[in-house]
Amino acid sequence: MVEPVKITDQALTEILKIFKTKGIPQDYGLRLGVKGGHGCASVNFILGFDTQKETDLTWLVSDFKLLIQKSELMFLIGKKIDFHEGVDARGFIFKDQEEIATTAR
Repeated sequence: MVEPVKITDQALTEILKIFKTKGIPQDYGLRLGVKGGHGCASVNFILGFDTQKETDLTWLVSDFKLLIQKSELMFLIGKKIDFHEGVDARGFIFKDQEEIATTAR
């Protein structure tokens, strides 16, 4: 199965660094998900480390499992995860791959 999201090299480097430096257990994977989305509100994307659940779909990325709950997959398909480190902020960013392609033209 094709990965539903693209993880940039910068984001992948940071994820692997967190796995190693924070002592994340080897049986944990990277969980992507959503919160919110009730009514007219848009969803908020979440990223964290977790164990695999029965309702998860999984993909092997580098040396870790990517975990997405089946019911949240539709919100994540086509997203790109990047990592930004600036003077006043640093963190993971979820982007829409279509918007990136359109902007680059």
